[in-house]
Amino acid sequence: MYLKRIRTIIPVYWAGFVSAISFFEAWLKFRAEGVSLDIGLRIGKLIFSSLNKVELIFAALSWLLVLIVPQKHKTSTLSLKLLLSTVTLVLLLQTIWLLPHLSARADIIIEGGHPTSSPIHLLYGVLEVLKVTCLIVMAFQLTNNEQN
Repeated sequence: MYLKRIRTIIPVYWAGFVSAISFFEAWLKFRAEGVSLDIGLRIGKLIFSSLNKVELIFAALSWLLVLIVPQKHKTSTLSLKLLLSTVTLVLLLQTIWLLPHLSARADIIIEGGHPTSSPIHLLYGVLEVLKVTCLIVMAFQLTNNEQN
């Protein structure tokens, strides 16, 4: 019973973490008085690196609970696994490719350089929207499954 509740709560917290940081803190820090581009980028690197580690823990816990706590309907299990697979794929792309690339671009700027134009930042944002959407759908699906 508690495992079902935890399984339902994780995507809610996860979506909240990502939303608060990616859609709010990321751009807001640059508007604070006294925060230069250099300082903002250093803060961003630290925060996004930390968020990524928390997300990897959320992903591992989510998979563990999806695999050990049975769903009432096979279609619900398949849908849940598909959503979590999508979220996991996005997270792995971010961890292995996007975050290191964005961090390297930030380092170039911090060192006074000017990196070439790249759509990588936009891609990261689009994938964040996809990830949060999947997490919210997962939370609703799990909530509905618990009530039925």
